[in-house]
Amino acid sequence: MHVKESLCYRADKDRAIFEKAENEMKTTVKALLLTSALVVVSGPVFAQSKGDWTVAVGIGNVNPKSNNGDLAGLDSDVDDSTRPIFTAEYFFADNFGVELLVSTPFDHDISLDGLGNVGSTQHLPPTISLNYHFPTQSQWKPYLGMGLNYTNFFEEESSLGKLELESSFGYAFQAGVDYMLNDKSALRFTARYIDIDSDVYLNEAKIGTTNIDPVVLSASYVFQF
Repeated sequence: MHVKESLCYRADKDRAIFEKAENEMKTTVKALLLTSALVVVSGPVFAQSKGDWTVAVGIGNVNPKSNNGDLAGLDSDVDDSTRPIFTAEYFFADNFGVELLVSTPFDHDISLDGLGNVGSTQHLPPTISLNYHFPTQSQWKPYLGMGLNYTNFFEEESSLGKLELESSFGYAFQAGVDYMLNDKSALRFTARYIDIDSDVYLNEAKIGTTNIDPVVLSASYVFQF
């Protein structure tokens, strides 16, 4: 009798130990799942929220396409230029922003096939874009944008005479990514395509149209407030 009672007591004790261990395991699993869920839904701050502003300062390289059109019957070539750039963006809705790009003047040499460098021009390319910033849960936040560019040419010079390039209106596309440094700042890398076409005049006579159509690569420091 005592042996049977002892065995029953031992079985009940083992069952209690097993149930306790099972409950502890379930509690641990629940805690791990909750922690994992918090990690997944939590990302770095620097949210792109309605009402936010960002400003960015960086360096941009304007690299015109090859074959920039015929001028006076000769193939023309416009070289690249690198200058400081500045952007300001206002978020009118979560993840949607309106951005203005400005810069210091870019300076380009103009060459003609067989004649070499025959002139130069400076330009300012203010561009306004509508951007969408993808809400990711990592430090990398990509975005896409499209908009309108206005390019104003000035300070034209040429060894052949009086050189003039007309201002240009065209579309612009961009793709970029922000790498978050903290909740208020980021590094930004951007590639833009800008449609820039300008009628060219020499001594007040039109000699052709230059198709610059550059790719603009830039790196910037972004601050949010």
